[in-house]
Amino acid sequence: MATITRLCRRILPRTHSTWAPARTFSAQAAQAAETPPPPAPLIRESPDRVKWDYRGQRKAIPLGQWAPKVAVDAYVAPNVVLAGQVVVWDGASVWPGAVLRGDLNKISVGFCSNVQERCVVHAAWSSPTGLPAETLIERFVTIGAYSLLRSCTIEPECIIGQHSILMEGSLVETHSILEAGSVVPPGRRIPSGELWAGNPAKFVRALTHEETLEIPKLAVAINDLSRSYCTEFLPYSTAYLEVEKLKKSLGISI
Repeated sequence: MATITRLCRRILPRTHSTWAPARTFSAQAAQAAETPPPPAPLIRESPDRVKWDYRGQRKAIPLGQWAPKVAVDAYVAPNVVLAGQVVVWDGASVWPGAVLRGDLNKISVGFCSNVQERCVVHAAWSSPTGLPAETLIERFVTIGAYSLLRSCTIEPECIIGQHSILMEGSLVETHSILEAGSVVPPGRRIPSGELWAGNPAKFVRALTHEETLEIPKLAVAINDLSRSYCTEFLPYSTAYLEVEKLKKSLGISI
């Protein structure tokens, strides 16, 4: 019996020394499991950071070797889309929301002409009538708002009423007027000095000499109005006000 007791005394300390680290590790693991992790650092946006939105609409969209060309004194609104083979000549104006899509053929807006709000101008590969498939708007032409032009030719000093549709191969000769909502079928020719209206467009009457004189005056008046808009978007117009506001918000004294 005494021999067994001595053996137990010798074995028990070793057993305790062997079990103790295991119990200590288990206690540390349990304590670590109960302790919540430290909170993630809070990242605050710097007040000096400039916010850029790259999803903004692009005004000029090059396609392949073709890029839109805009004359120096032409006015093109900031939310207008010009794509591909588009040329906006001197004194012309393209108003907000218009889309000129020259991805298949050429589009030209002549001197002192205007394409008003929400117009869509594009061109097809080819015209079914054999006439030129490009869309040509010559000088002193007024295109009313919400009109649709496709592969048509409009000669100088014409008025296209708003919500009008001109289909492929149509031709509007000089000193002509289309009333609002007119639809010109493919290949239809509007003779010079006449007023047409309807769907499809039909002859209404001949224009008087006074009416033909008023056509370019309207284009010039719209051109004069576009000057105030064009000046607003020049770098030296009211941009300094935005710079002053930005400097004040950032606390810059220079």
